[in-house]
Amino acid sequence: MKKKLAFIFPGQGAQYPGMGKDYCDAFSAARDTFEEADEILGEKLSQIIFFGPEDVLTQTKYSQTAIFTVSMAILRTVQQQLPDLIPNVCAGLSLGEYTALCASGRLGFADTLRLVQERARLMNEACEKVPGTMAAVLGLDAAGIEAAVKQLKGIWVANYNAPGQTVISGTKEGIEQAALVLKEKGAKRVIPLAVHGAFHSGLMQSAQDGLAPWIQRAPIQDSPVGFVTNVTGNYVKTVDEIRKNLTLQVTQSIRWEQGIEAMKKAGIELFLEIGCGKTLTGLNKKMGIPDRALSVDSRADLDALAKALDLMAKV
Repeated sequence: MKKKLAFIFPGQGAQYPGMGKDYCDAFSAARDTFEEADEILGEKLSQIIFFGPEDVLTQTKYSQTAIFTVSMAILRTVQQQLPDLIPNVCAGLSLGEYTALCASGRLGFADTLRLVQERARLMNEACEKVPGTMAAVLGLDAAGIEAAVKQLKGIWVANYNAPGQTVISGTKEGIEQAALVLKEKGAKRVIPLAVHGAFHSGLMQSAQDGLAPWIQRAPIQDSPVGFVTNVTGNYVKTVDEIRKNLTLQVTQSIRWEQGIEAMKKAGIELFLEIGCGKTLTGLNKKMGIPDRALSVDSRADLDALAKALDLMAKV
């Protein structure tokens, strides 16, 4: 693989019952990953992943470990089937940043899964303690949204996903008020999201405080593979920087659009989304890179990837 390549990984919300099952049925690398996760967690997470029910899989305490496990099962299969596919950089959206940490060789599977499990538990508790929600704002630029919500209490800009698509987070009353203000400022739509709480906002401070010592203890190590973090929207190099940004990520904005732009500036020629769904590939297309954005979710996607790479090699 001669093109400069990024592996990117999805975050919470991408989950669906049955994800990864076709890989588990067909490839030992995936099957071993699901079995390893079940053993580490001491419960049959794989059964919830494959069969739901959806309302259980959607719970924060299950969805985060589930998405991480599926992403790693697919990644290990891709590496088994296409061993020459080596990333220059890894990145992930919110939870996906932990998958990127593991995929880049900075933290082992078991240690990452336990860290994700703790993150999910703490975020779930924070959601129960301080109820909140999120909403996607369409048709208004980020600067306009920032200016509007700055005047409101209990509202934060949570995600800079792509041009024209920004997510706000906060109390339910705050989101309702923000929707009115943002529409007055020119937003086309403010769409409530079906989420458990106000992620990436100040309402998650207790989760951030609880997770910090776990991140400090995690045996994160250096890697030659680049790493782009959500908090900075840019490359970071040292383990200390990674620890700091993983911790801050719980309450800070996710700068996904800026991270993609940083990778483009660094010469990345192909973005490969690995895991459930195709959300990140869709966001990348909004950023004008449809010919350089591929995704691997289903087994059919893996076959399509192999063909696409073969065609690229001949160009």
